[in-house]
Amino acid sequence: MINRRVDEAMPAEQSGSPPQPLESGRFYSILHPTNGIATIYEMGDKTRLLRLTDFRTSNGPDVHVYMLAADDAKDVSTVENAGFVDLGVIKGNIGDQNYTLPNDLDLAKYRAVSIWCKRFSVNFGAAALRPTESSQNH
Repeated sequence: MINRRVDEAMPAEQSGSPPQPLESGRFYSILHPTNGIATIYEMGDKTRLLRLTDFRTSNGPDVHVYMLAADDAKDVSTVENAGFVDLGVIKGNIGDQNYTLPNDLDLAKYRAVSIWCKRFSVNFGAAALRPTESSQNH
């Protein structure tokens, strides 16, 4: 497979408020080498964004970003059984990228990110999300 690189910038501040990091986690490999950081930000207009930074995984057909209704996603069965919200096809297998979260996504329930190949039901890698230091201080 050919690598697909992206370099998406963080969206500009809205209403003068800088994006606030709420939760973050480091990706780890499961069935394919995967690394980088997943961070959920609350934007100035109260929308939320999942940002993948220093991200790298294998490329493949039909690879998606899932938010999982689980504390972590260490295996395939967790992804298949926990429930998920599909944020769409990865924009690239290397580089920084952003995904808008649904307004009604409950972050107390959806605690992990999976890089999931729909075609072959393979969990490439995952990140368990935990509150960031700045979110705990608010």
